[in-house]
Amino acid sequence: MTNFIPIFPLSIVVYPGEQLNLHIFEPRYKQLINDCFKNKKPFGIPSVIENKMNEIGTLVEILEISKVYEDGKMDIRTQGLQVFRVLEIIKELPEKLYSGAIVSYPENARTGSHPLMKKLIKGVQSLHKLLNVNKDFKKPESEIWSYDIAHHAGLSLAEEYELLELLQELQRQEYLKRHFAKVVPVMAEMESLKQRVQLNGHFKNLGGFEI
Repeated sequence: MTNFIPIFPLSIVVYPGEQLNLHIFEPRYKQLINDCFKNKKPFGIPSVIENKMNEIGTLVEILEISKVYEDGKMDIRTQGLQVFRVLEIIKELPEKLYSGAIVSYPENARTGSHPLMKKLIKGVQSLHKLLNVNKDFKKPESEIWSYDIAHHAGLSLAEEYELLELLQELQRQEYLKRHFAKVVPVMAEMESLKQRVQLNGHFKNLGGFEI
């Protein structure tokens, strides 16, 4: 299926199911949000990385316009719906300041491995423990999928986009598995190094080595 959507390119990656709060201040995007909210239509957020708009993005719906300021700026709450692929950019629209795109919606398989997801949840919990961070996924573990933990995994923007490009849950799980296998040991060693540095100069109560 293909259709036309207004687009709001941003230097972020949005995942399906993710709730995202945005502050809207540019005139073209104030117009876009007002149009979409009035007509109950979604809009697309293609990811911009290193000043380049990529072809994969996420369709989002406006849940609420939380606040409108005197100058027309606004705070909005949105939620990611599904991944799209840009087929053609429509830069100029009649009487509109914003641009749009013809997009398709590739099939996105949600079925993954439950045992692997449990390992990924433990991986993100281990990472957060090392970072002294406490995150609540606000849903039962049985309902968590890759998109729910991706933003909490310490991925770079480019890595988050690479995960967005993967259209099978098992592929995304494997991607995160490799990430945690690489990052958690490094973080653990950094934590150990920090502790060694902090202990340097302290009196040490050590037993002697028997020869």
